[in-house]
Amino acid sequence: MAKKARSGDKDAIKLLEIYTKIFEGLNQGKLAIQVELTDDEKLLARDLHLLTMKPFIYAANVNESDLKMDEATLRAKIGVTESKIPIVTICAKIEMEMMEFGEEDRKEFLADMGLTKNPVDELIKTCFDTLGLQYYFTAGEIEARAWTINKGMKAPQAAGKIHTDFEKKFIKAEIANWKDIADNGGWPGARDKGLVRMEGKEYVMQEGDTVVFKF
Repeated sequence: MAKKARSGDKDAIKLLEIYTKIFEGLNQGKLAIQVELTDDEKLLARDLHLLTMKPFIYAANVNESDLKMDEATLRAKIGVTESKIPIVTICAKIEMEMMEFGEEDRKEFLADMGLTKNPVDELIKTCFDTLGLQYYFTAGEIEARAWTINKGMKAPQAAGKIHTDFEKKFIKAEIANWKDIADNGGWPGARDKGLVRMEGKEYVMQEGDTVVFKF
């Protein structure tokens, strides 16, 4: 790239500047993802296909007693100081023990250990957050389904995940949070409480939205 840049190639000059930043960062012992780059620079750097440019998550397999370890202690213990890289704890021993449990037994087992959330569920959520993904739901009398979308996606594009016609012919979306629907016995109860709202084409989907698309 340096050779091309010396010849006056404008694209090469721009890329060389980005590659040099990354090269210097790597020589300082940084991961490529830790090098300060603008969003545009990150896009151009994709052509390098660097493994350390990809998002990282550390999952620490710990003893039962360490599952509630605070983040600062955990980071110090395993030597991951970069705050941009998420760390979560799991205990493979506990997960093995819970494999045959039903949902209620699993909750009770975790509660006895002082845990309100399943560590593996937290790992999955962290993976979704790191990849910029989220869920929304559709729910009717026959079934309820979760749909995976990119964070920041607007209602018509989210509707397109179900069927392209939903996006093309989108009119509006009836939306409530899944918990409001569950806590109030379904859509009618949530409507009676004023928890259901109508949104248009510019609405940005939120985690946990439950939707009826009008098209």
